[in-house]
Amino acid sequence: MCQLLEDEKKPLMPKRLRAPVYDDNTYEDSLGYPQEDGRTRRGRRSSCCPCISARIVLALLSSAGFLIIFSLRSNLSVAMVAMVYANVSDKNVNQSLECMPKYGNHTPMVPLTEGEFQWNGQIQGIILGSFYYGYCLTQIPGGWLAQYFGGKRLIGGAILVTSLLSLLSPIAARFNWWMLVGVRFLEGATQGVIYPAMHSMWGRWAPKSERSRLVTITYSGSGSGTTVGLIVSGYICQSQYIGGWPSCFYLFGGIGCVWFIIWMLLVHDLPADHPRISAEELHLLQTTTSTFHTDENNMSDLKKLKPPWTSIFTSSAVWAIVAAHVATDFGFFTLASCLPTYMKFVLKYNIDKDGILSAVPYMAVMVTTILTGLVADWIRDKKYLSTVATRKLMNTLGLLLPAGFMLGMGYTNCDSNLAVALLTLAIAVNGLTAAGYTCNHIDIAPKFSGILMGLTNTFGTTTGFIGPYIVGVLTDKNQSREQWQKFFFMVSALYGFGGLVFLVFAKGEEQKWSIEASVKQNSTKTLNIQK
Repeated sequence: MCQLLEDEKKPLMPKRLRAPVYDDNTYEDSLGYPQEDGRTRRGRRSSCCPCISARIVLALLSSAGFLIIFSLRSNLSVAMVAMVYANVSDKNVNQSLECMPKYGNHTPMVPLTEGEFQWNGQIQGIILGSFYYGYCLTQIPGGWLAQYFGGKRLIGGAILVTSLLSLLSPIAARFNWWMLVGVRFLEGATQGVIYPAMHSMWGRWAPKSERSRLVTITYSGSGSGTTVGLIVSGYICQSQYIGGWPSCFYLFGGIGCVWFIIWMLLVHDLPADHPRISAEELHLLQTTTSTFHTDENNMSDLKKLKPPWTSIFTSSAVWAIVAAHVATDFGFFTLASCLPTYMKFVLKYNIDKDGILSAVPYMAVMVTTILTGLVADWIRDKKYLSTVATRKLMNTLGLLLPAGFMLGMGYTNCDSNLAVALLTLAIAVNGLTAAGYTCNHIDIAPKFSGILMGLTNTFGTTTGFIGPYIVGVLTDKNQSREQWQKFFFMVSALYGFGGLVFLVFAKGEEQKWSIEASVKQNSTKTLNIQK
């Protein structure tokens, strides 16, 4: 009895922090106590080979997953050109007469195509925008679902469902354009849970010293996915030997289904659940992912962790992330959707002539995203700057410099080469924010990072349809350089505003309300065990 009381006074540290050796009939539960279930696990090994850690495998597989979903997201914008029967300039649009056509007076702005569908510009806009209406609805639920069911199943299931919907897209389009709108809406709603779920996983898989590089490796898949989607889809649509535009949806949908199998086999929600993680890596992750260490070794512990909603909504650090997130997404989504219109009607530049050129900005942001994570962690490792100073530095550069480039876009006149160069610089340098606000959710509340990402991404993704609407209002039947100049100044101002708000109010360490919520959950768990 005395010995039992002495044991209860000791801190609850799982025995599995040491490299365990089990016999054929026992294993240790989430608190480190032996249980029997007939499985054999003699110690822990590296996830794939001794030189690759389990968290690196997670980073690489998740990056591949983001490559797939962004390929699925961008392929329709390319396929639309081949799908529509006669994609010609709208005669009712007042086009700018300042700039001469890029390819001469006798080259049509957009070549006539023998597509299957006679969709006007309004219908095409509805189809392209339907994705974002669904996407913004599931952001906050995605963070909660990841905490309740686990990020592994949520991310894997979301990409599988999106891939299956992609396979159905050609059938839906040929049945009715409203059915294609429904499919795209469901794709958006399904993909909406992925970012929050991924952030939730990194809250438990990313050590403080490696957060920047691991998160940026994952999200570099967005740039590479857009690049692959634009280039490969453009090639497929032009080729009649591999099925034309429907093959865009079949190819990426099939790859997504294969990725799902690999993901479910190699990835686990929690480090303690991973059967092949090394004892050293497990100890590192259980002691360095949060300021306050708790024994979260199974999903039931995560379900009991209650978000402090009042503290979240009144936190200046959270709203600093919101400001940066909205600024970045407004520029990224609106430029991706509307810049071809500017190039077509104002600069008379036939961007369809060169699919690789349209993918150049996304190639650049992919490289920038990866490099900025490595640089940010190097700065923090060498203690040149604190975490909060590093986040503010990267985020400020990633928003204020593009603000200057977008300001310059308003004065490019008819120089389409300069316009493309400034656009590429703006999007590429904006990739620095991946080591700024994008990682900051995990810094300030690692155990609630998925919920925070869902919250801030909800605000950010609304710009996917608000931005194009603003462009439509400014340029309705008046596609002139002066009207587009107003839009570029607006983007520049928003970039500057988001960068300054983050610079003033951002934090770099786990917030008091996050620590208190973890302490409360762990104290309740301890009392229940002692009873």
